[in-house]
Amino acid sequence: MKQFRLTAAMMAIGLALLIHPCALFAHEGDESPCDELAEDSSGQDVTTFPLYPDPTVVGCLTDNSGSPPTAVATVKRGKLNDRMCLRLEHIKPGLNFDLFTVERSKLRSDGTVDPDFANKFNKSFGLAWYQSDIEIKDKGKKVSTGTVTIKTILLDQIFGFDADIGLQPVNTFEVGFWFNDPKDAATCGFTGFTPFNGEHHAGPLAMISVPNPDTHLGPLCTHPDTSTNPPHCNP
Repeated sequence: MKQFRLTAAMMAIGLALLIHPCALFAHEGDESPCDELAEDSSGQDVTTFPLYPDPTVVGCLTDNSGSPPTAVATVKRGKLNDRMCLRLEHIKPGLNFDLFTVERSKLRSDGTVDPDFANKFNKSFGLAWYQSDIEIKDKGKKVSTGTVTIKTILLDQIFGFDADIGLQPVNTFEVGFWFNDPKDAATCGFTGFTPFNGEHHAGPLAMISVPNPDTHLGPLCTHPDTSTNPPHCNP
C-alpha cells in the first residue's frame, strides 16, 4: 500500500506539493479530528461533503451496527496547501482502503450509479491521484469509526498532467476510496482487481463523492465559473 505517482509528470508535481498523509483513529464518543478542523477554521474556507457507497459493495462495507456505512470529508483551505479530514463510520473493522482524488465519479449527483458511466467516459474514473491509506481498527466497539487526514493541494487547484503524452492539466475534484484487498469484496460478486493501490492490485470502489448537479464538477471545486460551457473551476 505504499504511495506512488501515476505518471512521471505527476512525480515532478508531487515534489512541489507538501503531502503528509497520516492515519488517525477516533472512537465513538470521542471528538473527531474532523470536528476540530471545522471548528478551527480561523476565518479560512472550510467545506464539508459526503461520500456515497457503490451500491454493489454495501454488504461488504457495513459493520454490525445495523446502520449504513458513511464517510464525510471536511476540507480547510490553507495559505500554501489544504488539509482534508475524512471520517468513516459503520465500516466493517479490519478493512483497509486506498484513498484517491479522481477526475470523475461513478455516481450521479443523487448518489445513484450512472448507468452510462463506462460507455460515456470510456476511461472510467479518468486521472487518479493516490493520497493515503485508510485502516479501520477493531477496538471492540459495536460502531466502527475511523478518520484519516491528508495535507496537500486540494481545493479548486488539484490537478495532474503529462506533457510526454500530450495530456493537458486535468483536475481531480472527486474523492473516493477503494478496497485494498480484492478478496474483501468477493462476497459482493467482485472478481479480478483494479490498479487503485501501491501494488496495482486493489479491489473495487468502496465510496466516492458526487458531482454538483448544475456544474457537474466534484466537491473539491468550491468556486465554479459558470460563464463557460462546460463550467470550470475558477481559483
